[in-house]
Amino acid sequence: MSTLVQIADPHLLQRAVRHFKGVEAGQGFAQTPGALAFVAVDGEEIQGWCWGYHLPRPDASSMLYLHELDVEAAHRRQGIGRDLLGAFIAEGAKLGATKMFLFTGADNAPARSLYESMGGGLAAQGPTVNYWFLLDR
Repeated sequence: MSTLVQIADPHLLQRAVRHFKGVEAGQGFAQTPGALAFVAVDGEEIQGWCWGYHLPRPDASSMLYLHELDVEAAHRRQGIGRDLLGAFIAEGAKLGATKMFLFTGADNAPARSLYESMGGGLAAQGPTVNYWFLLDR
């Protein structure tokens, strides 16, 4: 069989979360408006996934945020990441998004190469700093 990239139904999303995160998926993500997830499978084998959001903006436009893209080490460099990213972008464009953003490590050369080969460019606003807030206080 060959790899098939498909938008994740609840069962497939559950399997992907278990596979890549080692936990059971909550119901909240799949029920959130704008949530997008794609899974790459070959038969029953999960090879990769990506997920993020289609975000409406106050100016009546919308954009995509890709939170995670992961391909099993044994299946890297076979076009699966490209197919996942392409499916995510195509679905977002179909939904009206005109831009997409994501974050990756400065030293993550394989990811950066993929994003740049598919038309992504570094943010023009210069160096950025990421902040995380823990909200469980």
